[in-house]
Amino acid sequence: MSHPAANSTKILLVDDDPDILELLEYNLAKEGFLLAKASDGKEAISIAQEFNPQLVILDVMMPAMDGIETARRMKSMPELKDALILFLTARGEEYTEVAAFDAGAHDYIIKPIKPRALVSRIKAMLKRETIEDNQEVTDIGGLHINRTQYAATFDGKALVLPKKEFELLSFLAKNPNKVFNRDELLEKVWGSDVYVVERTIDVHIRKLREKIPEYYIKTLKGVGYLFSIEKN
Repeated sequence: MSHPAANSTKILLVDDDPDILELLEYNLAKEGFLLAKASDGKEAISIAQEFNPQLVILDVMMPAMDGIETARRMKSMPELKDALILFLTARGEEYTEVAAFDAGAHDYIIKPIKPRALVSRIKAMLKRETIEDNQEVTDIGGLHINRTQYAATFDGKALVLPKKEFELLSFLAKNPNKVFNRDELLEKVWGSDVYVVERTIDVHIRKLREKIPEYYIKTLKGVGYLFSIEKN
């Protein structure tokens, strides 16, 4: 039985293993998603330009063009830069995970695939993205952010934030536990048509850490920044 809420969501499946593609297609078609398939990175980019997927499920290890490079190229294309990326891989090494998030991954799943868990993860990703797109107020930890009023408080006390500090904090706080590299933050907060050096992000992060608990904005060395109210 199809789920009406999922019927308009387009998902591109990319894997060089036909059995994996068949498994993914079978389980996601039952949920009512609109699907397209590709067996390598180059084919995936070509299909994605026409199909315009909201989500790309992407194998890391593929011939011709691997998943990391495919994701980077997709994220550099205006028509695909907002697509969610979910990596599937049999490799669990730390450097692969770092490379995946650095390339724009939103989630990362180790094979073998458990279909029910995968479907649950996909629905959670899509729901979170919808909530974030429509969210004008964020309450997390002791932080309250109202984007309509351009106002923020911590533990009930008003925060004095210049515009870009506010926008950076607002963006990070409405995407908790999600890693962003400097280029992504520059594009999301400053825009692609403004020339700003990467060091600007570091300066603004340092200023924010002086106004809210320092551990709220974590640095993942070699990757980027992550907002989390967890101390560890």
